[in-house]
Amino acid sequence: MLLRALLVMLLVLNVGVATWWAFRAPPAGPAPVATPRGVPQLQLLPAADVPGIASRDSAPAACYRYGPFRVARAFDAARTAIAPEVMWTATARELAGAPRAWRVVLPQRSREEAVATAARIGAAGFADYLVLPASGADAHAIALGRYGSEAAARERAASLAAAGFGAIAEPVGAREVLWLDVAARAGFAPVSTTLGMTGAPIPCAGVVRDGRYTIASPA
Repeated sequence: MLLRALLVMLLVLNVGVATWWAFRAPPAGPAPVATPRGVPQLQLLPAADVPGIASRDSAPAACYRYGPFRVARAFDAARTAIAPEVMWTATARELAGAPRAWRVVLPQRSREEAVATAARIGAAGFADYLVLPASGADAHAIALGRYGSEAAARERAASLAAAGFGAIAEPVGAREVLWLDVAARAGFAPVSTTLGMTGAPIPCAGVVRDGRYTIASPA
């Protein structure tokens, strides 16, 4: 009888434990740490939202050079035609022969813009400037001096740039050949049916967006 009573007691205890485990409340999580007033809470951001971290979908740029173009109008037409297909364009020029002189010039888009910019140049304390006629290759540009050496011309251009005027120093009398540099997304096909030519791959580090720069002539 004693053994039977012990077995019945163990059975009742097991049933009770099983019932409690099945209907118990889930354990409470750790209590939140109180944040001092005025201290913002730390929030994790996805990698795409963190400055300096690129998302998986971002693609590096690939750069190509088209040309040569020996006529400025042909270069302008090519740049306009391919612009919708690339990220941006730039102008690379190759000079052949020794220049007779150097000049500093500031291109402008219209006569009104040229006159207004010339007034600001004078107000900034610069002399020796002239708004060029509204025709020809230098239409509406502002001439800012002619120099016998490249160093003097670049010094003048640098002083204007420091004052906020993006003048450029360029040679006079040297034959100029233009190349069209473009930056495109990875996967861009350098064989351009639009231009009827194939672009040569170049380092993107040398491509200045919307810039104009001089490259060395091939040896």
